[in-house]
Amino acid sequence: MDLRQLRYFIALLEHRSFVRAADAMGITQPAFSRSIQGLEQEFGCVLVDRGNKDLRPTAEGQVVLQHALRLVQGAATLSNEVAQMNKLDAGELRLGSCALAAEQLLPQAVAQFVGEYPKVRTRFQIGDSENLGRSLQREDIEFFIDDIRTFEADPAYQTLALTPRHSVFFCRPQHPLCSKDSLSTNELFNYPLAGPALPAGMRKVLANLSGKTDLALSIESPHLSALIRVVRQSDAIGIATLQVLQEALDRGELARLHWRNQPHNLESLSLRPGIVSRSGYRLSVAAQMMIERLQTLDQLG
Repeated sequence: MDLRQLRYFIALLEHRSFVRAADAMGITQPAFSRSIQGLEQEFGCVLVDRGNKDLRPTAEGQVVLQHALRLVQGAATLSNEVAQMNKLDAGELRLGSCALAAEQLLPQAVAQFVGEYPKVRTRFQIGDSENLGRSLQREDIEFFIDDIRTFEADPAYQTLALTPRHSVFFCRPQHPLCSKDSLSTNELFNYPLAGPALPAGMRKVLANLSGKTDLALSIESPHLSALIRVVRQSDAIGIATLQVLQEALDRGELARLHWRNQPHNLESLSLRPGIVSRSGYRLSVAAQMMIERLQTLDQLG
């Protein structure tokens, strides 16, 4: 048994296909299959139910998967920390972000970081709260930026608050609603809503405003630039933070919608961003330096 075999086994259960997993790992399918068979011989049991079209792990395979994830990630963390012991001229930084923070705060911090430490490989993923939390627990990333209301009460996570970001509704300047001085909630919900995946608390506020038990955005994507283009070319109503939209609003490319008798709970739609990491785990030197840059940029506004 070696780490290579464990990586292949993890890939197999992620892709649910010998062909796709072998392709993802950059080897031939026969060689990939032999590696999995060798791992099963090492343990003396079948690890994957080949009779199941989804290639589900057996009970033994599930146990092996849990340990394999920890071992493979532990080896990567060990290598990364040793490489960064003296100075940041090697290693890798892995982090994540929600879409709203990824549009402004994160790119600025990454640009500063790679300018100072160009030899550190920097990887970041964009996702919703559920996927980011899963990636953190799998140790695919060291920390992420997201609305901390989802995580601050959970002892498994450690949170560091950043400055709240006010969320606003926006549309194209020629939108029918732009002729109105202020809006009612009924007028707003007559049009499709577009935005990134919203935290549960924000969805609940929107649902209450619309008179529904739950509310799903009509158009949802982690790519805010694409969502903004959709809004500019349709009658969809977008939701994003004011900081992200300010330049486009100032240029007249987008219009901000204003409420009549603004509902008191509309403030709950504001993003409460923060840095989320796992409790009890020491961050790498690179992660600590990136967090310092995020905090500095956040304070500067």
